Amino acid sequence: MPFLRWLCILAWIPALVACSDSQRPTVPEVVASVSPQARGEPDPAPDARKIALVMKTLTNPFFIEMEKGARRAQKELGIELLVKTASQETSIEQQIQIIEDLIRMKFDAIVIAPGDSLRLVPVLKTAQEAGIQIINIDNRLDAEAMKGLGMAPVPFISVDNEKAAYASAAFIARQVHKPAKAALLEGIRSADNARQRKLGAERAFKENPLIQIVARETANWKIDEGRDVAKRIFSAHPDIRLLFCANDMMALGALQYLQEAGRDGVLVAAYDALDEAQRAIRAGRLQVTVNQQAAEQGYQGILLAHRALQGGKVPEVVLVEARLVTLESLK
Repeated sequence: MPFLRWLCILAWIPALVACSDSQRPTVPEVVASVSPQARGEPDPAPDARKIALVMKTLTNPFFIEMEKGARRAQKELGIELLVKTASQETSIEQQIQIIEDLIRMKFDAIVIAPGDSLRLVPVLKTAQEAGIQIINIDNRLDAEAMKGLGMAPVPFISVDNEKAAYASAAFIARQVHKPAKAALLEGIRSADNARQRKLGAERAFKENPLIQIVARETANWKIDEGRDVAKRIFSAHPDIRLLFCANDMMALGALQYLQEAGRDGVLVAAYDALDEAQRAIRAGRLQVTVNQQAAEQGYQGILLAHRALQGGKVPEVVLVEARLVTLESLK
């Protein structure tokens, strides 16, 4: 499998080099946040370092919280911070274009939550060769792909996704005392955090011998796909009693389908602790989710980038605490 993955990277490199800017998504499709000046924040110092935060999207509240943490670090450090996102979590080519633009703009550091663990590696290697400090947050870049391209180590900030997903799925698995079927809604399968969450949920379900996993499908982190995939899964397996969703957006879509279909008695576990997911827990529609502290990840990412630019020692991995959110904890 590692060999095949490396072959995929080699195949992508000439394609990425050959693509002209005219083949890229147009700039208006890329979302930039409001400038610090428009927010009423002070101008950065004339010699301030230029740091960019590149996220997947702002359509998911998780990344809105991540930006808030980054802005807090900006205010503390007095740096110039540019926040850029693609239009959707699946818009990988837009993220690649953003990185290429930042290289041309000669930014000092890029803090990135990559939409794909493999496809962003070549362009980030180019950025690194241009002298740009790279900090990886949320979704881990593929280590073998980085090594194969000769990329220097990149500091990583996130949570233990496998452990947190295990805790979320185990919360509902422990409530099963007779034979029951389970299903998983996965994230983007080429994303490392999606793979880790899948592994954690599978481990939790398999520890209970009464649980049988009958479906594993991706809904690409999206609420509408979560609804549609849930409909398809439950149509094929109407007796499913447990559902793990690798993020809250997919879970909210699945809950929408379950409510529309009048399906009761399904235990749903999720991941991200969005406000709407917490309301669903209070309403008894969702059993559990995971708070992976998006704002703290954004904050730590900017802090580490600044420290690295100052010549300070930066840890290879920083794990932020993940917290289980249940009805009991919300009380």
